[in-house]
Amino acid sequence: RRLHGRFLHITDLHPDPYYKRGAHPSTACHRKKPKKKRRAGYYGTAYKECDSPLALTNFTLDYLEERWSDEIDFVIWTGDSARHDNDDKIPRPLSEVYELNGAVAEKMKQVFSSKGIPVVPTIGNNDVWRGCSFFFFFCPNDITRTYSSMWGSFIPPDSQVSFLRGGYFSVEVVPGALAVVSLNTMYFYSSNEGILFSMPSPVGVNGCPTGDDDDPGNQQFAWFEDQLTTFRSRQLQNRGLRCSGHVPPTDEHYYSRCYGRYVELSLRFQDTILGHLFGHLNTDHFYFMKADDVHVEGDTDADAEETPELTKHAASLFDMLIADFLRLPGPKDEMDYGDYAVVNVNPSVVPNPYVPTFRAYVYNVTGLTDIGVREVGTSGHYGGVGFRGSPDCQRKSGNRAVKCEGGPERDELGGCGVDFDCKVHVGSPSRRNVLWTPLGYAQYWMPKVEKYDARDTPEYELEYLTFSLLRLHTGGVAGRTSNTQPLIPLENLPEELRDVEVKKSKYAPYEMEDLTIPSWVELARKIGKEGGKLRKRFRKYMYVGGTDEP
Repeated sequence: RRLHGRFLHITDLHPDPYYKRGAHPSTACHRKKPKKKRRAGYYGTAYKECDSPLALTNFTLDYLEERWSDEIDFVIWTGDSARHDNDDKIPRPLSEVYELNGAVAEKMKQVFSSKGIPVVPTIGNNDVWRGCSFFFFFCPNDITRTYSSMWGSFIPPDSQVSFLRGGYFSVEVVPGALAVVSLNTMYFYSSNEGILFSMPSPVGVNGCPTGDDDDPGNQQFAWFEDQLTTFRSRQLQNRGLRCSGHVPPTDEHYYSRCYGRYVELSLRFQDTILGHLFGHLNTDHFYFMKADDVHVEGDTDADAEETPELTKHAASLFDMLIADFLRLPGPKDEMDYGDYAVVNVNPSVVPNPYVPTFRAYVYNVTGLTDIGVREVGTSGHYGGVGFRGSPDCQRKSGNRAVKCEGGPERDELGGCGVDFDCKVHVGSPSRRNVLWTPLGYAQYWMPKVEKYDARDTPEYELEYLTFSLLRLHTGGVAGRTSNTQPLIPLENLPEELRDVEVKKSKYAPYEMEDLTIPSWVELARKIGKEGGKLRKRFRKYMYVGGTDEP
């Protein structure tokens, strides 16, 4: 295989074997109701709480095989490959969870692995039976053994130990050069608290308590830091790493200590991490993790009092993001990009509660497009494309923007906030367009999902691009003025975008140079402008054509 400089992100398929065409959405599309006009479609029911019919999940993967499998280097698959347990009349047993995940895994092998394309799976909250979540506290166990067997062809032999122990692993998707870390976010997910009252609460998800080396969340972070340290030590050959998981890191979804630890590692290893890709929320958005977020939760009520009104849970996600964007330093203000990391949340395949989607990312492979994937990591192919030497990052406790209170326990996590002095970050692929830098993505959706019948051939359509049209046609995968191959294969673009003379298009509203942290900050500032058209477009994309959060 040759290197293409592209990969796919697929998340939240939620296949449902009980989905019935013609059923009513109020029954999770499982049963019909007399005198009800709204009926479930053959390929899915948009903007309702119905999971994916098997016709949709099978078509989606067949479509990706036909249109994309010859154009990508790897696939990131961030979990939730079983139906929601949302129908009391048809409870979801653990055996069904395994069966559905196994079926999707076999399809992934058929579509991608058979062609030598690495697939990086992740455990989602619906991939384990809720009553069995405590088993993660005692590993290896039935859950990790089952998925280890099911995903055996996806998990490298040297990562089997970490997966059996905790359901997380890393894989070099471009051997010797580019890696993906698959995190088990179930250890950080605060919704898992107190699931078994007969055992110490919470069981298996203790919230990453300081000093508890037996806590599975802390054990995963120790492993994660070791992976980052090891990969950074090999950076003289210009390697990069992506982080993937199911539940995105926020102080709302993670235990406070777990979230603080994730942010601290993300900023400290900003020179190594290329990006953070998650699913779970079904909405299309990005947000910033900041140095000010590195804190340890003390008194819950006190924390709530310090939270700005617009960022409280009562506000919509859109309002929270806009409020966060408005707090960014202005273009003329001093800004330390070392204090920021960007998280991308991908919308789902399941049309619950929106419509089916998937995303194709493009990244910089300057000088490597004529080289076999397995040859990339050899030292002879890196000449002239380097960007940095050995990292020299120093962490300072405390943060000038945060008043620290709480004593030594907070300091062990980096204080209430952290300041980083990492001059090497300026030239890292997360900060500047160099080798492995993410250049942009194309978002695809199926807005007509309900109109397709068994006789029809559905179609995923381009929803939008992050690239400028100039970059789309002249950028090449190398991120320069290269004509080696287009950023997005022409056959996967609408007719109007295949014309190199086109100057403006509804498909290219963001016109981003790349997906570096400075570019995301610039976009966030534009979206934050009140009354601007871009803010309205962002909201439309965020809810995948729907009106608001469910």
